[in-house]
Amino acid sequence: MNATAVQVVLASQSPRRRELLSLVGIPHIVRPADIDETILPGEQPEPHCKRLAEQKAAVLALQHPEDVVVGADTIVICDNKILGKPIDEADAVSMLGKLSGRTHVVLTAVAVSFRGQTRSAVEKVSVTFLPLSDESIRAYVRTGEPMDKAGAYGIQGFGATNIERIEGDYFAVMGLPLARLIALFRQLGLNYSYGPVSR
Repeated sequence: MNATAVQVVLASQSPRRRELLSLVGIPHIVRPADIDETILPGEQPEPHCKRLAEQKAAVLALQHPEDVVVGADTIVICDNKILGKPIDEADAVSMLGKLSGRTHVVLTAVAVSFRGQTRSAVEKVSVTFLPLSDESIRAYVRTGEPMDKAGAYGIQGFGATNIERIEGDYFAVMGLPLARLIALFRQLGLNYSYGPVSR
């Protein structure tokens, strides 16, 4: 039986996630999911992250019932608190000050929906920052890079120079754990052979 290519829909406007799908040769279209990302009372970071990825996939799956929908969510945790996207430059400076010289956790959840079924998983990565001077932090914030990123940094840009080491999936820190994504495809009976996804 011949494999049939399927359309992949990315339920995210993140340019990093687009880049990663393109990096591994997966053609896709982008349809950002509009959901409420408020943390529920008593909700822990990992279930919160996973719920958001699943909700993003579910919203788009209703609109694309025959397509493969990929939802993802990334959060940064320091001192048991979720660091979201900074609201302004002062907030970014504050976040980076907390991360300086310390190890924090990045969680990226990914969910894949196809024809009424969803599979999801969470990747957990430890990231250690180098000690950063106040001037270095302010200079980094002035680049504008931190402003649209959880935890106020990007591992794939200028922020790479602030990181001493990571333990775990580098691509999860970027926003999409690729090996985990392919494993979820396979759980749904989808094939990936270094190019388009098929069934």
